[in-house]
Amino acid sequence: MSPPLTRINSDERLPQQADVVVIGGGVIGVSAAYHLAKKGLSVALVEKGHVGGEQSSRNWGWCRQQGRAREEIPLAREALRLWEDMQNDAGVDAGFRRTGVLFLTKSKDELAGWERWAAIAREQQVHSTVLTPAEVAERMPGNAEQWVGGLLTPSDGRAEPSMAVPALATAARKHGVTIHQGCAARGLETTGGKVSAVVTEKGTIRTQAVLLSGGAWSSLFCRRHGIELPIGLVNATACRTTPGPEITSGALGTDFYCIRRRLDGGFTLALRNRGTVELSPDLFRYARTFWPTYLHRKNGLKLSFGKSFFDQLMRGTSWSFDKPSPFETERVRDPAPDMSLVNAALASLIKSNPELKDIEIAEAWGGTIDCTPDTIPVISPVDALPGFFLATGFSGHGFGIGPAAGKLAADIVTGSTPLVDPAAYSHKRMIDGRRLAPVSPF
Repeated sequence: MSPPLTRINSDERLPQQADVVVIGGGVIGVSAAYHLAKKGLSVALVEKGHVGGEQSSRNWGWCRQQGRAREEIPLAREALRLWEDMQNDAGVDAGFRRTGVLFLTKSKDELAGWERWAAIAREQQVHSTVLTPAEVAERMPGNAEQWVGGLLTPSDGRAEPSMAVPALATAARKHGVTIHQGCAARGLETTGGKVSAVVTEKGTIRTQAVLLSGGAWSSLFCRRHGIELPIGLVNATACRTTPGPEITSGALGTDFYCIRRRLDGGFTLALRNRGTVELSPDLFRYARTFWPTYLHRKNGLKLSFGKSFFDQLMRGTSWSFDKPSPFETERVRDPAPDMSLVNAALASLIKSNPELKDIEIAEAWGGTIDCTPDTIPVISPVDALPGFFLATGFSGHGFGIGPAAGKLAADIVTGSTPLVDPAAYSHKRMIDGRRLAPVSPF
């Protein structure tokens, strides 16, 4: 079951031409469209399902600098500022609040790693504090666990995924973006080796610039055009609880469960680093590339082999633009939640925080994470196809940096001075044969 989502209306008329076409209506695509339009460009956003329907409404709602890879810290810092700016511009509440993020641990080794990370973060103007057991107990007086320490970043925040992307889409529309839902992009037309149009199920849009922010669907779209983009898919589970006492006003991560306080008084709840890897033809194709990633995360991963493998095998990677594409057969990717993870998370949360003994699970859902081998996104031009750009592969932590990732993508598309150094996000690193391994510190 998908979580509740604020829905927005579509623009009825598909434009014949646009300066830029954005494919994908998640937080990245919507943010990029917003920033492109603010630069004075005509922008059409096409989405096969509905805005915010997949990863962007199914995540935990954390907006954090804390725990980011060194490469992502500048982007995360800018994102928090842009969350505030875009929410104000929309005039619609996205649920963004700076309420802090707190990690707790029982591992001395992990705490030592946090101390090293905090030193790196300070070099980039992010101020996090390593907490002693006494300081943790003072902040969490009702908690029944014995923690060896914690890590707190007060400037971090949270937002409501069910509200956020529709709110940002409202802001984008104010600046002239047209939004076309139920309008799958089937592929690209080229002229002289450069992008010249996007073919959608509802018609063709002439353009010289296309930004693909298709999340779990990006690799398939690229393969149709002979472009390699190693992406692995991981199905994750989350849930929301009924209202309960405010043990934290922000987000809290532990060795086992992770929560975020919701505007409705409940919590979004999940287990840390748990998921199911869908074995697919593409994953076998990129098995060597992803092997270091799997070894790093294998303790929290299940492997799934079933009908979807054969569906993908039969689907192939090529289709005619005058016939329905694979993107039209699955409008919204909606994997079933793993209820064993939901029940384990709730039991762990209540055991750790007895004052929450009366809360219950209100709803559970699944979502699919698009993962790169090094867990760093791709925000980059595609050198092999001028006019084609990528903003994808956010590896389960794209929601919080979405506004800044969209801004960086818009800068790259337009050749403007980039918000941050884009070198770490290049597409080239994915295909030049270098060994890629996860760089996320936690």
